[in-house]
Amino acid sequence: MTGMGGGGEDLSVAFEHTTYIFPENTNETVTLVAAGAHTWGSWIELVDNNAVTLSSKFALVPGHLSAFVVETVSVNNQLFMLELAYGDAKTIISPMRIYGGSVPKQETRVYGVMIPAGETVYYRLKCAQPGPNSLTAHIRYHFH
Repeated sequence: MTGMGGGGEDLSVAFEHTTYIFPENTNETVTLVAAGAHTWGSWIELVDNNAVTLSSKFALVPGHLSAFVVETVSVNNQLFMLELAYGDAKTIISPMRIYGGSVPKQETRVYGVMIPAGETVYYRLKCAQPGPNSLTAHIRYHFH
């Protein structure tokens, strides 16, 4: 849209960003645990199996989550509900409804609010089946 007035900036450049993946390596996982059937668990900070937090990625700069990708589930053919939030007030970033089929690999785009720099990122999860039940996932994010 160059030459359309305003700043003459190409819109594709205005919306470009580098997307990162959490966790960052093939030997790293993020496992989220649901407590009981139809019951929210406690808010828990998002941490990978090496004790690296998603919050550490936003320690100095604000950003957005771009996608949440389910890799495995502990119980097939069950419904999970997930909420992601940040800060002491647990400001909701995005709620999600995930069906854990035998090949779950689902990607949910996240169009939630911006995570301010220095805030802690949390999750809570519930499942239709009595638990504990869990899912593993990776998260795509970008900075502002």
